Amino acid sequence: MPILELSVVPVGTGSESFGDDVERAVAIIEQNGLNYQVTPTSTIVEGDIDKLFDVAQAIHLNEIQKNASRVVTTMKIDDRKDKDISLDSQVNRVKE
Repeated sequence: MPILELSVVPVGTGSESFGDDVERAVAIIEQNGLNYQVTPTSTIVEGDIDKLFDVAQAIHLNEIQKNASRVVTTMKIDDRKDKDISLDSQVNRVKE
C-alpha cells in the first residue's frame, strides 16, 4: 500500500505554532479512514494512491481557507509494487 509523507506549512497566519494546523490535518485524515503517524516535522499516511492525493489536496486547501496567505506543501510517496509495505512494517524492519 502506498505511503505518503506530508508536510504543510501555512505562512502569514500571525502565529509561529502549527499545532492547530496539525489537528485540522489529522481530522481530515481520520474522516477519510486512513492510517497515519504524526512525526515532529511531518505526517505519514498510508492508503490508496488516489485517496492519498485527495487527502493531501484537502489538507492544503483547508489551510488556504483558514486565512494563510501562503501554504507550502511537500509530499513524498513510497509506492512499492514488488512487495507489500505499511507504516508498521517499515518501522518494525528498522527496529529489528
